[in-house]
Amino acid sequence: MQKKQLRKEQALEYHSKGRPGKIEVVPTKEAKTQRDLSLAYSPGVAEPCKEIHKNIEEVYKYTAKGNLVAVISNGTAVLGLGDIGPEASKPVMEGKGVLFKIFADIDVFDIELNEKDPEKFVQIVKALEPTFGGINLEDIKAPECFYIEKTLKESLKIPVMHDDQHGTAIISSAALINALELQKKKIDRVRFVVNGAGAAAMACVKLYLALGAKAENFIMFDKEGVLYKGRTDLDEDKIKFAVDKSDWTLDKAMKDADVFVGLSVGNVVTKEMIKSMAKKPIVFAMANPDPEISYDDATEVRDDVIVATGRSDYPNQVNNVLGFPFIFRGALDVRATQINDTMKLAAVKALAELAKSPVPDMVNMAYNEKNIAFGPHYIIPKPLDPRLLSTVAPAVAKAAIESQAAQISIDNWEAYAIELNRRLGLDNQLIRALGSKAKMDPKRLVFVDADNLKILKVAQILYDEQVAYPMLLGDVKRIRSIAHTNNIDIDGLPIIDPRSDDQEERRKEFSELFFQKRQRRGINKYESYKIMRDRNYFGCMMVETGEADGMISGLTKNYPDTIRPALQVIGTEEGVDKIAGMYLLLTKKGPLFLADTTVNFNPTAEELADITLLVAKEVRNFNLTPRIAMLSYSNFGTSSSPEAKLVAKATRIVKEKQPSLIVDGEMQASIALNNEILKENYPFSQLVDQEVNTLIFPNLAAGNVAYNLLKEVGGADAIGPILLGLKKPVHVLQLGSSVRSIYNMALVAVIDSQIKCKISTEEAMKKTPWWKRTKK
Repeated sequence: MQKKQLRKEQALEYHSKGRPGKIEVVPTKEAKTQRDLSLAYSPGVAEPCKEIHKNIEEVYKYTAKGNLVAVISNGTAVLGLGDIGPEASKPVMEGKGVLFKIFADIDVFDIELNEKDPEKFVQIVKALEPTFGGINLEDIKAPECFYIEKTLKESLKIPVMHDDQHGTAIISSAALINALELQKKKIDRVRFVVNGAGAAAMACVKLYLALGAKAENFIMFDKEGVLYKGRTDLDEDKIKFAVDKSDWTLDKAMKDADVFVGLSVGNVVTKEMIKSMAKKPIVFAMANPDPEISYDDATEVRDDVIVATGRSDYPNQVNNVLGFPFIFRGALDVRATQINDTMKLAAVKALAELAKSPVPDMVNMAYNEKNIAFGPHYIIPKPLDPRLLSTVAPAVAKAAIESQAAQISIDNWEAYAIELNRRLGLDNQLIRALGSKAKMDPKRLVFVDADNLKILKVAQILYDEQVAYPMLLGDVKRIRSIAHTNNIDIDGLPIIDPRSDDQEERRKEFSELFFQKRQRRGINKYESYKIMRDRNYFGCMMVETGEADGMISGLTKNYPDTIRPALQVIGTEEGVDKIAGMYLLLTKKGPLFLADTTVNFNPTAEELADITLLVAKEVRNFNLTPRIAMLSYSNFGTSSSPEAKLVAKATRIVKEKQPSLIVDGEMQASIALNNEILKENYPFSQLVDQEVNTLIFPNLAAGNVAYNLLKEVGGADAIGPILLGLKKPVHVLQLGSSVRSIYNMALVAVIDSQIKCKISTEEAMKKTPWWKRTKK
């Protein structure tokens, strides 16, 4: 699949739809009653004001200052756009705020200053110190950025960091430590060639010196050429790296070099230059979006090279998100007065060490790998690694304490790590992991309701993001008209109308196969042909015959009308008597799996046990350990009603069939989700000290009502219903699903296809699609 850029329309819609922008302010205290309002504002607010006036440090106790970072820019060096002004930089600063929040639970106000004079800029930021716990400078052009950061660090008593400089330096330093170890080279002996001498490059080389590199072993280039001692435009930092002669070229410098560091422009390094480097070279080509040399070109000419780039589609991505959220988290939590070199080096070493430890299953799943392990293709952690927060932040906090930059200490580091993990929403991690896994092996998904605007929007996104190959069923003219009217590009996506004359041959083929399956189950030959005009049956036959890998339907049909074709055409997995329906709810407590919410009305104890085992299997497919509560209105025998006894019996059956499964019941939902009450009243339960992530309901009514309440009143995002027990992937949308819900359902369908499909997508795509074959 050819890689496509994000579409302008999608980016604009994302930022403008609903409440404009990407951030909002949410109260952390109740503010519903008159009493609440009196406490939040006048007269109650006077009390904390008086306490802070008596002791200014109390501002951290009574306000949000300790978890609030300002992302400040003047818009003079925004991404690759240059000097576009403060207003135009605001979407970037809001985006930075989003990353702070989702990766480290840090609140952010973005501040865009209409000021290019560095001295005036400094004075404005200094005046903001009482409001914030930290300052992140962003997208300020050089050389002003150096002066601004240096002056603010000297003036303020809160941490200040210019991430454009230090973020890349910290991440690349961690990668360098590990690359040198793998290549068996010493940092004080290797020879560096650095292409680029801007803010990020200078921060990198300074940090490399702090790790032990020698300034005399560097040859640096900027847009004017080599940094040599005769140049009059070099500042005191650059002079340190200047060579004696001006006749150095990049080509000449690369000969026998050990390390290349690129922070310049794309495609300036040739294969011949890589060939000329010393044995076991290290190449960090970090220009974006196009590196100085591509990963493929570098590894093609040298099998002993270790390569890192700024790109996510190749190993060893140098990504600033590995650093700044966690560095600020650690600094804020000890009220550090600065982010000093000791703290930066602590982050470097923590990242380097993390890459050497076993990778969690969730990370392997996210990158579709069986076992990511330390080596030439994995020298720095992946951005989706959930351990980053609890690894890097404590390292930074400890370094702040040891270097006397901290104003408070942390006594219990184990408890601190637990608190950090609680800050990290598993729901966000899960969806990011699902998206990454889906992209590793996109599958062919049939969308039955393709004459729907939402479906077409999702199809375009899936194709553009390389998540799936959408196949659209419906009237060709109608689908193209909807797409054209709404500026949706579906060029290249197959559109098949099962009712059209040109599909007659295929309808006959499908009807013959269907008749063989159902001829003794109430279907005659004529009916089997007629029914293939129905998109649900036609789509299911595409999946059954291998023309597609999975199907999504149900947006405009009743639930039974969607399930019936799947059961009749595809059937159930071996050993499965009844299918079940499950919802995945993304809640503030993390992901919750609920079943059966859509299929079985009043299951027997045996059927409920089978449903539980199906759900447990599916939860494991998400690389999560199922921790299952069997729900009832009774707690471990408090009621002797038939309904309560049924759930208790189902629990016993599950334990007999899978003794290692973490499951208990019967129990009320409030007990299952409140470990404190459970531990106090039922300390014998297998779920004590476990975070329940799976709820099994006694019947469909209970499950369906519960998931709808959680979704509508509790504000949980719902993915589903996910059908369990079918031989091949068919999934059903709920009526009125949003674009986001359909997209998330598609991710699940792709991953389900990856598990169930025997043939690889690459092999399948080599076959000529039947809708392109000429008629016989």
